[in-house]
Amino acid sequence: MKAIHILLAVSAAASALMSNIVDAQDMQEITVQGTRTLNTKEVGQTPTGATVVTISLSYGVGIAGLDLASNAGATEMKRRIHDAAKAACNEITRKYPDAEPNDADCAKAAVARAMVKARALESAAAKKSTK
Repeated sequence: MKAIHILLAVSAAASALMSNIVDAQDMQEITVQGTRTLNTKEVGQTPTGATVVTISLSYGVGIAGLDLASNAGATEMKRRIHDAAKAACNEITRKYPDAEPNDADCAKAAVARAMVKARALESAAAKKSTK
């Protein structure tokens, strides 16, 4: 039952965050999402009694005012993404210490997902500055 409550809470938070992502994209913001899994026991759920719950926490990274066509601006954006990923994964660990993977692997995956949009923004800025 506890796993169901956690899943419902995470789902509700994810729904709220998804609606904010659309707004965030209009404000030059990148969303960094740390994701971990939590194994819990629930009697009668499966033959082994194990339930896997995915926990995600997203942080927005503001990039307004950064010149992404410059090395300094791109480096600052990447630093902010790394900091947000670490913060999100550390917060998940604080609330769910048994979650997997560890903080470093969680942050690495979150950065990789966020860098897809970051690279696209860098590329767009570079093209715009050469015109």
